[in-house]
Amino acid sequence: MKKLFILIAVVICILLLIKQKNMTWRQSILKSIYPLIMLKGKWFPGKKDIQLNEGNKQPAISFYSLHAMGNNGTLIDFSQWKGKKVLLVNTASDCGYTGQYEELEKMYQQYKDKLVILGFPANDFKDQEKKDNAAIAEFCKVNYRVTFQLMQKTHVVKGVSQHPVFQWLSQATQNGWCEQAPTWNFSKYLVNEDGVLVGFYSQNISPEKIYK
Repeated sequence: MKKLFILIAVVICILLLIKQKNMTWRQSILKSIYPLIMLKGKWFPGKKDIQLNEGNKQPAISFYSLHAMGNNGTLIDFSQWKGKKVLLVNTASDCGYTGQYEELEKMYQQYKDKLVILGFPANDFKDQEKKDNAAIAEFCKVNYRVTFQLMQKTHVVKGVSQHPVFQWLSQATQNGWCEQAPTWNFSKYLVNEDGVLVGFYSQNISPEKIYK
């Protein structure tokens, strides 16, 4: 009986250490086990986890003709990013991969003179982003100190509601080669300084493994 009480006490202590002040229990636990979640992608990435523009195929529609609404309702014209690399990511707050917010912010702080990061919150996968735009921005700021550009909540999977930016990213007739829509939250697309889509990286690939 004494051993049982000790075990219960240890479990309670661990849970108290895991619980983050501004997160739900689910979010706190997922943040704690995020390194374990990423092991598969680190050691055993699948064939579709990384897809590259091997032939340097050019887009049929210019990336710089695109635009989207920022989290605060401001219309953002992509032409302002000519000469910079752009990493586009579909994000969510209640996902096992939400810890990538921290890696994305770290990358942004290190390379923001030549790299733009755009986060597109979406509730397309298992209802893992139920918050509204204001709550999403607050969650990212408080828990991950996100300062890179967040866009308004949208839809990223293929269908009539898919955002035009993700239509461009997942239709070869527009981007020149890639047909891959996001496979889960935190799928990533890298566009080079000339507006060419150069790679797709699934949620299993850490942002730290992408940018060079």
